Amino acid sequence: MTSETDRNAISALIEGIQRSFHDKDSAAALAPYASDATIFDLAPPLVSATGTDPARLQAWFDGWEGPIDRSTQDLAITAEDDIAFCHALLRTSATTRRGEHAVFWTRVTLCLRRIGGDWRIVHEHESVPFYMDGSFRAAVDLQP
Repeated sequence: MTSETDRNAISALIEGIQRSFHDKDSAAALAPYASDATIFDLAPPLVSATGTDPARLQAWFDGWEGPIDRSTQDLAITAEDDIAFCHALLRTSATTRRGEHAVFWTRVTLCLRRIGGDWRIVHEHESVPFYMDGSFRAAVDLQP
């Protein structure tokens, strides 16, 4: 059973990452990740060996004008002993360098392990559904 203390700590960790995205602070955004975290994010390659590389994330941040706002919906957290997982829908809203406003939803699953008394992300999987009509178009227009 997930304790309120663990739920609050994990929620605070996720909120901290969201603040870091808003501020475009790649080091702070990656601070909660274990150094050997496995990351399946939206950008190539299929598995990110450099997922916890601040320069890689900063390059993505630099593609946006102003803050990047992220929020979760339907966050579910399960934790027991030193292992936890959570999943949510993730809304990202930002303006491109060309001045176009973008809003898109993704799905995210995080696996965490308590390391040295602190929760650390050891696995992340973020995805976008795609239309199964043969077009292979990402379904970034979906909303919950």
